[in-house]
Amino acid sequence: MAGRIEDYALIGDMQTAALVCRDGTVDWLCLPRFDSHAIFAGLLGTEEHGFWRLGPAYASDQQPPTAARRSYRGDSLVLESEWDTQRGTVRVTDFMPPRDGAPQLIRIVEGVSGRVPMRSALRMRFSYGRVVPWVHKHDGRTVAVAGPDSVWFDTSAETYGKSLTTYSDFTVAPGDRIAFTISWQPSHKEPPPLPEPEQSLEATEDFWREWVDHCTYHGPYREAVIRSLITLKALTYAPTGGIVAAPTTSLPEDIGGVRNWDYRYTWLRDAAITLSSLLRTGYREEARAWREWLLRAVAGDPENLQIMYGIAGERELGEAELDWLPGYENSAPVRVGNGAAHQLQLDVYGEVTEALHLAHMTGLARNDYASLLQLKLIRYLEDHWQEPDEGIWEVRGPRRHFVHSKVMAWVAVDRTIKLIESGDADGPLERWKELRDDIHRDVCEKGYDKERNTFTQSYGSKELDASLLLIPQMGFLPPDDKRVIGTIEAIQRELSTSDGFILRYPTTSGDENVDGLPGDEGAFLACSFWMADDLAMIGRVDEARKLFEKLLSLRNDLGLLAEEWDPRLQRQVGNFPQAFSHVPLIDTALRLTASGAYGG
Repeated sequence: MAGRIEDYALIGDMQTAALVCRDGTVDWLCLPRFDSHAIFAGLLGTEEHGFWRLGPAYASDQQPPTAARRSYRGDSLVLESEWDTQRGTVRVTDFMPPRDGAPQLIRIVEGVSGRVPMRSALRMRFSYGRVVPWVHKHDGRTVAVAGPDSVWFDTSAETYGKSLTTYSDFTVAPGDRIAFTISWQPSHKEPPPLPEPEQSLEATEDFWREWVDHCTYHGPYREAVIRSLITLKALTYAPTGGIVAAPTTSLPEDIGGVRNWDYRYTWLRDAAITLSSLLRTGYREEARAWREWLLRAVAGDPENLQIMYGIAGERELGEAELDWLPGYENSAPVRVGNGAAHQLQLDVYGEVTEALHLAHMTGLARNDYASLLQLKLIRYLEDHWQEPDEGIWEVRGPRRHFVHSKVMAWVAVDRTIKLIESGDADGPLERWKELRDDIHRDVCEKGYDKERNTFTQSYGSKELDASLLLIPQMGFLPPDDKRVIGTIEAIQRELSTSDGFILRYPTTSGDENVDGLPGDEGAFLACSFWMADDLAMIGRVDEARKLFEKLLSLRNDLGLLAEEWDPRLQRQVGNFPQAFSHVPLIDTALRLTASGAYGG
């Protein structure tokens, strides 16, 4: 049975990632890319769908023991887990080396004290648990083959097969180090090189140490910021610069419900705000790579901007359901692909333009095509900003005139005007200034409820929406505007949970589900960070700090956050770890540090 979402650790090589539970089980791994089929899909099913458990041996009628301690080794993505048993203490080090060849997952068992019996149980199931591979020996190595894929298993420990599972039973004493490695390779190619676990461990630690050294943030929340930055780096697909929203699919927003989506793609919105955080903390190379990814992804068709793409810029992300998987804690269906890819979400034009603007303002080398793309996006908005859309939250109900979408259209025009005024682009300046004024006037007239002194989710609606918290952050109105303050206070009253965290929007209105989906969801962590930002902006800095530190307490023991927090179950929900949660954590830390609003 899969653990709670917060029981998992992330390891990865910036091309794919694995989730390791507290009991030493790898329950999720897609090879060779984030969006490839999983070879371990136990996270969304049962052990029959693939897993790799490595830890102290235990009786068959017992649950596998959980680690007494675990942590990342320094500022890295190298995971160390320790078990204290009656016979001694053992440590397992898990990592995935940044690759220059075959993707590898390496696990090193180390005896700390006593003599500890150990067991490795490896059950590979290809195609999300559906296909049992052909497992056999090749030149003394174990290989599993199915169709185009092969996975090679290397260890110095003795192995044996039983019940379509590969086992190793062994004992470790102080000083013993026994390594286990799986490596992926196309099945038609020669075997991958024999792994070199110790050298790979040293190289992996060096990589992360050197990368973290580039961080320019040295404030009081450095530990949380660094861990979030490492997580964002781990979610970057190194060959292209694309950034996935999360490395998982179908972890539910509503336990037992249907709000289960595939997040292993690059949302322009998520990637753009990730770029912003990376730029503000000194990571220009990642920003440059993302900009190049963007230009390739939208090349030739910028007017038909998709809200998301594959990690190499793929446009077709057709959604399907895997009916052989019961889902995480029976949260079905399990989905792969994402049908929201072709929704109209006008706000992404603003997010992309804001990211390009920030890159320009922070001195990223000029790219003429980036400026040309920005101009083309505004020409599209000029003709389409008045249309209804699906909005930031990808609602599957009817299109509406979402206020946030209009605000971000204003942002796109505003930042492009600034680009032209800087002399780095040519465009119809006066015409677009009028367009900017028209959008601003339209939002303030149609998206604002004078009686309640708050902006609303969409034109003519009474519902609120946490995305309205971005109005002052985007510069649409100043923080001290009474309409901004009124909106912040209204969201606190109407979208706050009993814990003080923020919901995205009310999922029901009367007897109807406003987003076209049954069920409910937890507090959206990004929105809660936005609230902390806004509170700081309007001078309520002590309240902002308390909310921020309360949000930090929701992270698991390794500093990781999913998409949402379920206040009823008191647990993390949604895909994990989630870029859209870690980015605003960084942004809020920077804002509070700049304001001096921190404890200690």
